[in-house]
Amino acid sequence: MTEMARGAGQKWGAAEVRAAVEAHLAAADARDWDAFAATLADDVVYDLPQSRERILGRERYVRFNQEYPGDWHVRVERIVADGEGRQAAVRTVCTVGSEEMPAVHFFSFDAGGRITEVTDFWPEPYEPPAGREHLVERY
Repeated sequence: MTEMARGAGQKWGAAEVRAAVEAHLAAADARDWDAFAATLADDVVYDLPQSRERILGRERYVRFNQEYPGDWHVRVERIVADGEGRQAAVRTVCTVGSEEMPAVHFFSFDAGGRITEVTDFWPEPYEPPAGREHLVERY
């Protein structure tokens, strides 16, 4: 079952999910926080299992990215989206200076095409840096 996206009569399927992920990551890379926020559901949940952190809500998730230190960039290597328009798995390479880190991200979407969940997996478990306690819950 493919639902109608954003009430415009457009089918929401794998191609639209791929485009939504690309728009989300491109907005993050460009530091276009309004465009980035527009891709997110109000109650988005962002999970970082390797540091045992969770961020609840669009405002905190946007702030987390705005405040993330360094000149980081993300390059999409592959996006695999389901035909139902609800989930995607993404492989990226993130760079900070000369350091490259592969990552895998899992996205879930609502019927309107907004991101409801993001789970990021990085190469190694790590302790989170200080300074983001005001945005995250630890588990």
